[in-house]
Amino acid sequence: MKSRKNYLHYGIMLTPGLLWLFFISILPMFGIAMAFQDYNPGLGILGSEWVGMDVFKYMLTLSDSKQIFINTVVIAVGKIIGNLFIPLVFAILLNEMRLLGLKKAIQTIVYLPYFVSWIILAGILQDLLGYTGPVNMIIKTLGGSPAMFLGKSEWFRQIIVISDVWKNFGYNAIIYLAALTGINPALYEAAAIDGAGRFQRMWHVTLPGIAVTVVLILVLSMGSILNAGFDQVYNLYNPLVYSTGDIIDTWVYRTGLLSLQFSLATAVGLLKSAVGFILITIGYGIAYKYANYRIF
Repeated sequence: MKSRKNYLHYGIMLTPGLLWLFFISILPMFGIAMAFQDYNPGLGILGSEWVGMDVFKYMLTLSDSKQIFINTVVIAVGKIIGNLFIPLVFAILLNEMRLLGLKKAIQTIVYLPYFVSWIILAGILQDLLGYTGPVNMIIKTLGGSPAMFLGKSEWFRQIIVISDVWKNFGYNAIIYLAALTGINPALYEAAAIDGAGRFQRMWHVTLPGIAVTVVLILVLSMGSILNAGFDQVYNLYNPLVYSTGDIIDTWVYRTGLLSLQFSLATAVGLLKSAVGFILITIGYGIAYKYANYRIF
């Protein structure tokens, strides 16, 4: 009876989360039916005409669809690489510091941008990179010509990737710092006795000690290959950079909500979700095989 009572308490505790999952994540999934319909808001999902795969065929004929997939993949891959290696290097260098007070101060400072929303950060970046902003003032003082950084399509992807890495690398470094604490200090002592310098200890002890964590993060990042960051891009882009900055999520927003092409936007979103699901499944399989990582 006591065991049953405990299970009842656990069930009650889980109920709010399960209800949230059902209404927020599961119930809206029935909306994917619009991808196979000529959806009419006046008729609703039940009354709209079914057209099968016609929407997907139409989507593949659009020149925009190819470009947004390219933009999404390029930006997402840049973010994955940047958010993998820069936090890794930062964590290793921070771990090598001997001044504990300075170490904590630096970690706190680089960690702060993670808690700032992209709405605020976008405003800061627009002021910094604006035509009359501080960056252009410095360029002008050095004898250069001011530039519209956020209005240049050839620079927009780099700005997106760099700003995302700047915002998140302090938080991502925590994962590596946690992994570094799991390395046996005796390995460093043995390497020092053998005559290994600081760089050699870093190369032969530190990196192998967190190699599994690095591989695991890289593999699990495969699932986000089509997630380039709607909130960041939406707050920074403009029509001048659509050719290189328009990603799947922003295109779906403009097409589905602003242009009222609900079926087309749903089809693109469904395709993105399907590809993401496949990549996540493959990633978890590789992580289980090579890093012994499992969900259950």
